[in-house]
Amino acid sequence: MPTFQATDGVEIHYEQWDGPSDLPPVLLHHGFIADGVTNWVLPGVVAALTATGRRVVTIDARGHGRSGKPHDPAFYGEARMAQDVSTLLDLLGITRVDVAGYSMGAIVSLLLATRDQRIRRLAIGGVGSAVVELGGVDTRVIPAADFREAFEAADPATITSPAAAGFRSFVDTVGGDRTALAAQAAALHAEPIPLATITVPTLVLAGRDDVLATRPELLAKALPDARLAVTDGDHLGAVRVPAFIAELTEFLNTP
Repeated sequence: MPTFQATDGVEIHYEQWDGPSDLPPVLLHHGFIADGVTNWVLPGVVAALTATGRRVVTIDARGHGRSGKPHDPAFYGEARMAQDVSTLLDLLGITRVDVAGYSMGAIVSLLLATRDQRIRRLAIGGVGSAVVELGGVDTRVIPAADFREAFEAADPATITSPAAAGFRSFVDTVGGDRTALAAQAAALHAEPIPLATITVPTLVLAGRDDVLATRPELLAKALPDARLAVTDGDHLGAVRVPAFIAELTEFLNTP
């Protein structure tokens, strides 16, 4: 099981698939609660990219999947996760990379793009106007406090937010560490992101029924070289929609 140690000692898991393409590797970063398998392998995204010859790397963010799961919020936040991605790129000797991130992973990817010059093309999904207006995922729909209540509840029947209850069910389904995820919820990025400094070609992908990615056109307009693609799907389902995968693959495969 390939892992590396982050700069603060947390063990981070990753996977990679080799390919003959002359284009740079693709780094895929998953969303909150998910991991590389549930967000990218099972929906068929990895298969679609490797079928075109691309080398693909997935990472399990701290607190998720097979990576380390500290319970202190001080170890979390999307900026900290972006640093983990840079460390992985260093470890693998990757000097040029295409990056795709979904939901929480989209915030990680945007932050990475403001500080790491190795990115050639950037794709972000599952986010919209909240990136511009709040500096992160849309906590207007599900406040961070609702996530923490849902994850800390001993009995799911006591959860007061129906939306947060759905994410609690997702956590229980994938066997997530609820305390670690509550720690990430307490550290969600909520500061302005210098979007104007991200000059690489960018694709903004959103499901038309995704309540956490409303008004994605506002985000696309805030990025200097971005285009928007809207497909079928809600927040948890859009990444499995064939049109979503096709848009992502075509964009990343543009020389």
